[in-house]
Amino acid sequence: MVGTTKRSRFARLSACAAIAAAGFLAMANPVAARGPDSIADVAETVIDAVVNISTKQKVEVRNNAQTPQLPPGSPFEEFFEEFFKNRRGGPGGPNGDDGQRGPRRVNSLGSGFIIDAEGVVVTNNHVIADADEINVILNDGTSLRAELIGRDQKTDLALLRVKPTKPLKAVSFGDSDKLRLGEWVVAIGNPFSLGGSVTAGIVSARNRDINSGPYDNYIQTDAAINRGNSGGPLFNLNGEVIGVNTAIISPSGGSIGIGFAVPSKTVVGVLDQLRQFGETRRGWLGVRIQQVTDDIAESLNVKPPRGALIAGIDDKGPAKPAGIEPGDVVVKFDGRDIKEMRDLPKIVAETPVGKDVEVTIIRKGKEEKKTVRLGRLEDGEKQQQASLTKKDEAPADQKSSVKKALGLDLANLNDDLRKRYKISDKIKSGIVITAVDAGSPAAEKRLAAGSVIVELQQQPVKDAADFQARIDKLKKEGKKAAVLLVANGSGDTSFVALTLQ
Repeated sequence: MVGTTKRSRFARLSACAAIAAAGFLAMANPVAARGPDSIADVAETVIDAVVNISTKQKVEVRNNAQTPQLPPGSPFEEFFEEFFKNRRGGPGGPNGDDGQRGPRRVNSLGSGFIIDAEGVVVTNNHVIADADEINVILNDGTSLRAELIGRDQKTDLALLRVKPTKPLKAVSFGDSDKLRLGEWVVAIGNPFSLGGSVTAGIVSARNRDINSGPYDNYIQTDAAINRGNSGGPLFNLNGEVIGVNTAIISPSGGSIGIGFAVPSKTVVGVLDQLRQFGETRRGWLGVRIQQVTDDIAESLNVKPPRGALIAGIDDKGPAKPAGIEPGDVVVKFDGRDIKEMRDLPKIVAETPVGKDVEVTIIRKGKEEKKTVRLGRLEDGEKQQQASLTKKDEAPADQKSSVKKALGLDLANLNDDLRKRYKISDKIKSGIVITAVDAGSPAAEKRLAAGSVIVELQQQPVKDAADFQARIDKLKKEGKKAAVLLVANGSGDTSFVALTLQ
């Protein structure tokens, strides 16, 4: 009898503990599932400023679809014949043409948002690219014809104008620089043509580079972003736009929790120029740059490794008269630190054209200051990471190697080699790589026959014997790597660090 009482008491205690735990989970889970309660308030406040973007475009199409071969008497035979006949626009088909060619109106849908009550709308450039007609559809279903104010392909932004009959609901921008990792954000848009859809998530990362352009610094979020969300706003919990939803990573085409938004700091600068000029006017330094790797930093005495390495100078650019040279490492521009290579193009682009800018460089281990008057980056100009053009290796019987070093067959530059490898006259001196050992550090750095070594450790290379002697000296001094300035056949240069171990 006593044992039964103890068991009953234990059972009641266990049940109470279970109920308490269930109650705790019941209180905790809804918050974890839906996020802060203020998300609903944000959505209710801003949703009328979020719009759908509908575009129409006339394209030429060819329909070569063939009717599937089905067994005679198949129950689907008649269905497929009728379906494909109508698709081809054959007798009785909807297109009324011969089924081969003809213009067709193609519709597409995206998202956008209103930033001015008088009818100024932001969206992605890829949403309206090549459109013959653009319409903005408000949250209440009203459709307004839109005209293009301006667009910027490099940041994938576009600015539209509509003429409403009454003031529209508009939203303002917040400061994306103040975003914290893990902060809640809200995306609203038109995914899969389902207008006015609200999703929530957190800021997963900042300053993401997804290799979509020279100014990548995306906000990454796990808020669901799908096809049709492009151009829509990403809000903070104050109802401020802190990003424009632009891209997703998805094998299936649907959200897997990896979406990207252009940060508001970038957006505001671009939109100001589009409103003022109808185009962007970016600063231009006139240099080609590359990453400062650990090997290069050690060889150039840049401690700690940082900045953007100048690999080449445009003869007509602003950097040359300012005294900036290949081999210089830019560590500060207009008072802003250059922590890594990709910081420089973004900061230069944001700087007003014509401004006199102080640039801090490291040259041969010492800091120097230069003053550059920025030019304008024209549409036809490209700032990109320096690269080498790989050429075919010369046949064995044509090699004129005089020295071998670091896994390279090297020959003094002469008219025969210049003609064989089509080396530009811009390259006045140096030694020619005629072969590269497979598996060597040089091969790993993608050096190739036909490239010209112009400098070693920021000093001109006279000939192959001089290069070999200097490499031997660096090894005796205990240096771990040698930095080469290498030119491709066209004369474009880049720095390559090769290990000496």
